[in-house]
Order: sequence, then structure tokens, then C-alpha cells
Amino acid sequence: MTQAHEKTFQDRITDSIDRASDRIGSVWPLHSFVTANPLSGFEDRPFHEAVAEGERLFGGRGYPRPAIFRRAWEEDRIDPDLLREELAAHGIDDDPETLLAELADRETDRGRDVDDATETVDRVLSKWLAAFLDQGQAAWPMPNREDGFYAAWRSVAAHDGDVPCDDADELPETAMDALEETLEEYPNSRWDDVLEHHLAALPGWTGFIKQRSDDDGADPWQSAYPITLVEYLGVRLVLCDMLDAPITPENADVSDDDTGATADDDVPLEEIWLSAWEQSYRRRLLADVDETVTESSHGDGERPDAQLVFCIDTRSEIIRRHVERQGNYETHGYAGFFGIPMQYEGYDSDAVTDACPPIVEAQHLIADEPETDHGEHATTHDQWHGLVHATRKHFKRLKTNVVAAFPFVEGGGGAYGSALAARTLAPSALYKLGDAVDERVPSPHEFCSPTLEYPRMSHDEKVEYAQSAFELMGWTEFARLVVFAGHASHTTNNPFDSSLDCGACAGNPGGPNARVLAKICNDESVKTELRQRGFSIPEDTVFVGAEHNTTTDEITLFDGDVPESHREDLEQLRADLDAARAGAAAERSETLTGADPDDPIRETARRAVDWGETRPEWGLAGNASFVIGPRELTDDEDLSGRAFLHSYDWTTDPDGDALELIMAGPLVVTQWINNQYYFATVDNGVYGSGSKVTQNPVGNVGVVQGNGGDLMTGLPLQSLKAADDEPYHQPLRLTAVIHAPVERVTEILRKHLEVERLVDNGWIGNLTVVDPTQDNQMFHYQGDLEWEPPAQPATPQQRVGTAVTSD
Repeated sequence: MTQAHEKTFQDRITDSIDRASDRIGSVWPLHSFVTANPLSGFEDRPFHEAVAEGERLFGGRGYPRPAIFRRAWEEDRIDPDLLREELAAHGIDDDPETLLAELADRETDRGRDVDDATETVDRVLSKWLAAFLDQGQAAWPMPNREDGFYAAWRSVAAHDGDVPCDDADELPETAMDALEETLEEYPNSRWDDVLEHHLAALPGWTGFIKQRSDDDGADPWQSAYPITLVEYLGVRLVLCDMLDAPITPENADVSDDDTGATADDDVPLEEIWLSAWEQSYRRRLLADVDETVTESSHGDGERPDAQLVFCIDTRSEIIRRHVERQGNYETHGYAGFFGIPMQYEGYDSDAVTDACPPIVEAQHLIADEPETDHGEHATTHDQWHGLVHATRKHFKRLKTNVVAAFPFVEGGGGAYGSALAARTLAPSALYKLGDAVDERVPSPHEFCSPTLEYPRMSHDEKVEYAQSAFELMGWTEFARLVVFAGHASHTTNNPFDSSLDCGACAGNPGGPNARVLAKICNDESVKTELRQRGFSIPEDTVFVGAEHNTTTDEITLFDGDVPESHREDLEQLRADLDAARAGAAAERSETLTGADPDDPIRETARRAVDWGETRPEWGLAGNASFVIGPRELTDDEDLSGRAFLHSYDWTTDPDGDALELIMAGPLVVTQWINNQYYFATVDNGVYGSGSKVTQNPVGNVGVVQGNGGDLMTGLPLQSLKAADDEPYHQPLRLTAVIHAPVERVTEILRKHLEVERLVDNGWIGNLTVVDPTQDNQMFHYQGDLEWEPPAQPATPQQRVGTAVTSD
């Protein structure tokens, strides 16, 4: 084979891998859990086609089980009239009971049939992937990792009793050599199917490799120990050859019998039921919208006692209601990374973490630096945490040392047993002990300040970050105290703890971002520039960073820089936040299995430290809608923590630029979150991670079920169900409601094809515009940039031209 021909052959292989890997969703490590649609590779197709592909490739269910539909029907969550209309639109006139029975009769066990040889390949390959991708958990790491996955595996393959190989020289020298030897036996037209088949065999591991290799240069583990999908496929195909496993997929087709009953237009009956359920939810949501609101009352001249900006996270909807009840407080919703594209290095951390969404490239490294006038606090903190760190390191060394392990157990068993008993029998007492320690040992935020120098954040950038926040929320007025409240979670013994932190901060706490934006906004030169750009920031306005603990609903104010002139305001706010915490904790405790209704604050605190608690909080379970508009649209309603809320005032956004940013950013991210919860609920074994009880963490990167196998990609059962037979999350696709002129939304969809595709293909279940320029008439999106108002009484003028098109 000539060099030119070889290069062409390899390029064709690389192109085929790129096409095949587009169908595999990226998977992030658990310590930085990023929510993602597991079928994101099929978002260019209609929803029902995509779920059929998901079943073909991964063996995953795409719709709720018939029993879930029946439960929703019997609990009146599905409106009979809407169901009837939806069925009729697809040419079905059977009664609901008959259809539910039909769905139940057609119910079959899904999953892929894997032959014994392929099962062995999966097991062996998973073992070596776990060893190679380990991020510091293994006491004895895999050798030669710096040479890359294929070379490292090739060097040890002969020592693996599961691999029939006596000498590394028997194996292809490189991963590309292995691919060439296999693929040259098949026509080029088959390559995509072959490679897709092998990438989909272990979608958790391949999704993780895809994410890590895409992040090459930014991920220190990838820089030190590189791995690519070419190397993964090289190892896999060599194993298939040695273990006589099939190379090609047996059958690429999915029949109607596999995907469920269909209507006359090939839309599955399950999707018709799902659409009716979603429309029923939308009808109830829109009934709660205040149709008299045409613009935000923000800036009406009555200065609020304080303004608090929370993440758009659904958990913020609950705490915001309770804060507003305490006094003249404005609350707003904004993406939880507060528009700062940054990485963050905490004072006690040796690692740098992303603190912005994966669709945003981090521009700045923010690090906590001790302030010179708080040196005694830093010393006290360092002494305490140094002692704790040294003790933990010593214990770990004793436990992992072969010689010392047995005497360590003999000598330390009593102390460990007492600690285990305390954790198990008295978690609340441990929480109080932790509080007592926190009162005496300063936290980093008490003596550190976030630096803005890595690389240097320019004056213009600071102004742009502040201006963007104010413009997206439609701000024209400022209180004496303006609080940016990021959020984090506090849980114990929970591999999925980062899934409860801020998704907008890549599964990390949002407090650092809030502190950075507050520091920017307090900069006098930034304030001066903002005033010149039309933002009338009073001289007495002070910006404060904060963090909302979503497990306990406690809000910590980072108030070290607040002047004495604002101390009285601050103390009143702190008291009101404590009262809001009590109300929010009481409300959320009602939904938590086994919660003590008499002392919700104590109960939420117990859950935070109880290492046996599988449901410390519900996270984003229940999410179903995204409302973009002024707070007044829904401020009188209890949305039950099911709605993402993003502040927006169309009157301050004449060109639609702010709305465009919201639709192209937060709307896309909330769709990811919603679909992750949806698919993990409808098929937890494939798109979730099964029960926490049988999970095992692996390599500090993820979990597996049992003692090995594929990396699990989604949420555990306990994050979605109150009990085995009691679902909590309702698997509905996202309903989006936007308060803006319908023509403005149409133009944004026309400009952003990726957003239009999400709506047209059903990844966002419903999109409704409440048009303030047309008496808040509600327009439902119909696809292809066309809208239709709901079927309800209208004025004679509104009845003229009810269809709004892109023309």
C-alpha cells in the first residue's frame, strides 16, 4: 500500500469514526456532573425517530411505561378533551381504556441481546478502561498510561488471563493498524455501521472518552494520559478478533413491533399520550399566568428593600416565593454562572474546576487569595484543615498498605466503630458538631477574595459582564442591597453530589461566580462606566455575593466587604432569609419520603449529613417548564418547584438581543436537563444509573452497577422515585413560555436553526408565546415558524388572522 493510499485510507477511517461518534452523547465525570440529553446525537431527527434509534443502538426505552400513562390518566393529569383532540389529529377514535390496554398488551422487555463472546469483550475492555481512566483512586495505577490507551493496553495484554495473547508483538502496533486490518475486509459503505455498533456497545465509556478527548488541552488527565476513540476502537476490534466476537451488527432495523403501536402517520401511540399529558400540564401552567402583565413593575419608582438574583434552577422557584413573602423584596432569575466564563480554584483545592456551562468557553481562572488584613483567620483555618488533611492521609496510607492494614484494623477498629455508629444513629448531632466547628474555624470566604487576574480581566470585560446581566434581566433600578445568590448542595456519601450543585457551573457550586460578579459591580470604575451607558446605579447601592444551600435552604451571605452604613439592612435581610428558609424547608419536606414534618429545618439538616440517606433532596426532579419573562407573570402562583424562571422585560430589549441570548443559551441548557431527567425516568437501566444500593464508584469518574461493566451515564432511581412503586418525577418534555412579541421570537428561531430544530423535532415539547403587544394573547408554536393561538374566546379583532406565520 503506497503512502498516499495509506493516508487516504486512514483519513476515511477517521471521517467514519467522526460520523459514528456524533450519535454518542458526551459523558462528564461525576465530580463535575454536566446534565446532557443522552440522545443529543439525534436532535436533528423528530423525537419518535430518535427514540427508535436509541432503542436500536442502546436497547433503551423512549416513552413512559403503560402503567405510568395509566397512573397519570387516573390521577387526572391528562385532560380527556386534549387527549381526544390529539388522538383525532392522528386518526384514532378508540376510547382511552382500550388504548391503555393495547399499550399494556404490547409491552415487551427491551434491551440488547448480547452473545457470550461480545459480553466477554465488554467485560475485559471495561476493566482496562476503568484502570486507564482512573483519576487518582487506584493505589496501583496502570503502567505506561502516558503512552496512550492502546499502547498501554498492548504492553500488558499478554499478562491478562482473559486475553489469549502470549506476546505484545502478536498485536497490531498501533490502534490505526488494528482498524485498518479489520475494516479493509468490509466495503467503505459499511464502516459507519460497524464503528457505530462498537461505539454504542459501551456508550458510557465511549461518551466519557469523547468528552475528554474533545476537551484536550483543558483536561489535565487527558494531557497526561491521552485516550481517543481511535484507540478505544483499536483495542475493541483486536479483542473481538481474538475472542471470536462478531464485528458487524446483526440487524440495524427496528420494526413497529419493537417501538410500539403507531398511528396512521407513524407517530407511536405512546407519543400521542405523552403529547396530551404535556399539553394538559401546559394548560394548567398558562392558567396561572397573569394575563394583565404587559411589562415588569421593576423600576416603577418604589425602591425595594433588596434585590436578590437566583439561578434559574427549579429549586430557586421555591425559595424565591418564600423570600418575597418576608418583605419588599424583588427576586430575579439568571443563569447560575452569572455570565462569568471562568474556571475556579478554591483556597483549599489543588484542582481547577470549570464554573460555566460546557457550551461556554472559560476565559478566566479565578482563584481565592487570602487578604492581608485577615491573616489570623487564614492561620486558624490552615491549622485546623492541615490537621484534618494529615489525619486523613495517614489513615488512608495505613488502610492501603499491605503490611499495616491488619494491625490498623485491630488498633483503630474501636474508634472507627464509634464513628460509624454516630454517623448512622445520630447524624443530626454530627451536623450540630459541624456547625460548632464552622463557628470557630473561619471559612475561606471570610478571609479570601476572588482574584480577577488569571488572565487579567480587563475593565471592558468587567463592564460587559455586569451590563449583560442587567440587560438580560431588564434592570433599570437598584436597591441599597443587591444580592447575587449562587447555589450548591450539601450531601454525604453521595457519588452524585455534583448533580445537585449548579448545572450552569458545570456541576459545581455557584457561590464563586456570584462573588466575582458582586466584586465586579462594586468596582467604582465599573459603576461609573455603567452609569455612562444608562444604568442609574445609586451611590448607596452595594452588591453582595451569596450561596443558597439547596439541601437545607440556608443562604450564606458573603458580606465581608459590606460597609457599616448597610449593616442594619444586612441584618434585617439575614433575619428574613432565615424565615424564608423555614418556610421553604417545610414545603420541601412534605415531598421527601420519611421526613419529619414537625421540624423541617432539623430534618433537612439531618439529610445533608446522613450517609445512609439516598434522597437528601430532589434536585431538579419534577422540572417541566421554562418561563422567560417578568416575575409578575407568576409571582402570585405556586409552581411547585417545577419551573425554571429567567427574568426578562421585553420593553428594555427593543432589538431582541437579550432574548436571543436567553433562547440560544439557557433555553438549550434547560432542554438538556429536562431530557436527561426524562430519559433517566423512562429507562433508568439504560439512560440512568440504576439503584444507588448496587452502584460502585469507579476511578473517581463515575459509577458502575455491580463490580464492573459500562460506565452509567445518568441519574439514579432514588433521584427520580419516592419509592420503587411511587414515581416522583413526571417524564414530560419541556414546556417553554416566553413573554415577548411573537414576531421577535419567530426571528430568533429563524436565525438560530439549532434552537428551531429542538422545537420542530419535539425535543422541547411545547413553546408558547404570551404576546404583550397583543393583549397577552397566547400563541402556540406549530412548527416551521408558524403559530396558532389557543382555542378560547377572543375579541373580534383577535379572531382576524389567527395564524401567524413567518411571512
